[in-house]
Amino acid sequence: MRSIGMPELLIILAIGVLLFGGRKIPELAKGLGEGIRNFKHALKGEEKTEEKKQA
Repeated sequence: MRSIGMPELLIILAIGVLLFGGRKIPELAKGLGEGIRNFKHALKGEEKTEEKKQA
């Protein structure tokens, strides 16, 4: 399977700018980052509760 290279990333970025406009992309990226951060935090929180149950 081939990995994504620089030309493919530029095409994806160009499509994103066309769909959402230049002003919306930072807002979308911020929302995506917060979502990933919350997901990781939730996974860590579940691990801590499992450790307490086992003890």
